[in-house]
Amino acid sequence: MFDIPLLRTFEAVASLSSFTKAGQQVNLTQSAVSAHIRRLEDQTGSALFERSTRTVTLTQQGQALLGYARAILRLSEEAQILMRGGGSAVHLRIGASDDLTSTWLPSVLGKFQDTRTARTLEIQISNTPALLESMDRGELDLIVGCRCRGDQSGIHLWNEQLRWALGETLLEVDSPVPLAVFPEPCPYRDAALAALASKNCKWRIATVSPSLGSLTAMAAAGLAVTPLNSTSIPAALPSSESTDLLPPLPDVEFAAHVRPGLSEETALLTRSIIKWITANRPQGRQVSRRGYMASERHG
Repeated sequence: MFDIPLLRTFEAVASLSSFTKAGQQVNLTQSAVSAHIRRLEDQTGSALFERSTRTVTLTQQGQALLGYARAILRLSEEAQILMRGGGSAVHLRIGASDDLTSTWLPSVLGKFQDTRTARTLEIQISNTPALLESMDRGELDLIVGCRCRGDQSGIHLWNEQLRWALGETLLEVDSPVPLAVFPEPCPYRDAALAALASKNCKWRIATVSPSLGSLTAMAAAGLAVTPLNSTSIPAALPSSESTDLLPPLPDVEFAAHVRPGLSEETALLTRSIIKWITANRPQGRQVSRRGYMASERHG
């Protein structure tokens, strides 16, 4: 019989590929996380992770255990919710940014809700700072969104590569880069402007919109380039990590924010949905496509 706390720690390390980040998620020190994994490896009789100075990856035995661990944790939390809540409905208010809700998040949340009974979800869409203000007013229970580099608030979930969505945009060597960006404050926008400034690249704001669809439409039409997390870029829209005229962009961090003072039932459901989102999110596209430059097209 596996201990639930050990499985919870194991699942966090597997999802985040980091002992340090897993400790932040489950509120344990890194040494305590290591101790949990050693105990679980003793119980299974197998090494569960391959460790190096930079990476943590699952072994074949660890990969086999992960599915069972997630199922056990889900059933355990469902049982706790049922016993403590007497089967009453739990209504969870979630805030998320448009880049997530316009792409994969609704499908993941729909599958989550399909596996639960007496659970209802309410989704509010805005940028993370605005959502945090709503949470401060008691209007949201959970927020999932990106955060600025260096911001340590919330529970770190994953990092994702920022890319330039290019479409057919023609970039002239001596002309400012036309940008389509989300309104301020926005980590994508900040990262793009900082990267351009670091390379002394000229730029101009061509479009500001809170809609992911508007930004990608501008790129597809060849009117601007837009910095986006990789899983938000449509598969048919050419993108690149960098070009001769566009500097590389950093990773962006995604985090969860949980409202203090939740009922025990809602807190359990919140933890469960955070794990579900982290485990079922799509991975970034492994593609590299160049943008169009005047020198390439005409010469």
